[in-house]
Amino acid sequence: MLGHVFERYLAIEGITTTDLANQLGCSLEELHWMSLCRRPVGASFATQTIAVAHRFAVNERALVRVLRHVEVIDALTSDTEGEAVTGASRIQIAARDRFHDDEDTP
Repeated sequence: MLGHVFERYLAIEGITTTDLANQLGCSLEELHWMSLCRRPVGASFATQTIAVAHRFAVNERALVRVLRHVEVIDALTSDTEGEAVTGASRIQIAARDRFHDDEDTP
């Protein structure tokens, strides 16, 4: 449901529901109704997103930004088995894989 995506976005960005409604260019009431829609996924992501945006007269690009932002953050904060890890630990793992020019590579 889009409601879950919106809640994640609010938590990630530290903004209010009113702020999100303003970003999307809709009223709070429209945002609440939109929250009941299914989350666009798969090969028809674009078609589904456009349909939702048109139905609720919201900015399509802003809606895509919110959806993709949550997808990326969720992907970065979960391991391969679907268990959540902190963003910091993911970054630290990536940082350890890098070598400086003055270091020996394995």
